[in-house]
Amino acid sequence: MREIFDHIDLRLLRELQQNANLSQRELADLVGLSQNSCWRRLKALNEKGILQGSSARIAREKLGLDLVVFVMLRTRHHSTEWLDQFRRHVLTIPEVVDFHRIGGDYDYQLKVVTEDMGSYDKVYQRLIAGVELDSVTSYFAMEAIAENRPLPL
Repeated sequence: MREIFDHIDLRLLRELQQNANLSQRELADLVGLSQNSCWRRLKALNEKGILQGSSARIAREKLGLDLVVFVMLRTRHHSTEWLDQFRRHVLTIPEVVDFHRIGGDYDYQLKVVTEDMGSYDKVYQRLIAGVELDSVTSYFAMEAIAENRPLPL
């Protein structure tokens, strides 16, 4: 069941999506709350699992992580055992930053971030060595038009 939020909770979430570095006082001022009320609402959002920590957005290019690859996977296996093995295997590959089971022509989509084509080939070799896959198709991003956009609250 979808959680019900009032306009203040939604405003808190919007502000935090834009800047998670705001102090509690700054956040309270932005949404028109006292600092104590803001703290109580944030605590409730954390306890409900809506706020799940915070993280920093890192300019990957400044770290030499210039290649983004969307990997589309198809498999003939759909057993629980195979899926558990596959999940464990993929999650050991740190270059895989997003991992989704999808519907359509493919079964899974991975987003891989790495330095260059040679580095991606090592990821690819590691990926296919761990489990049996029917097909692997890679799409190389040429430009990020929009990444890490806020949720539409």
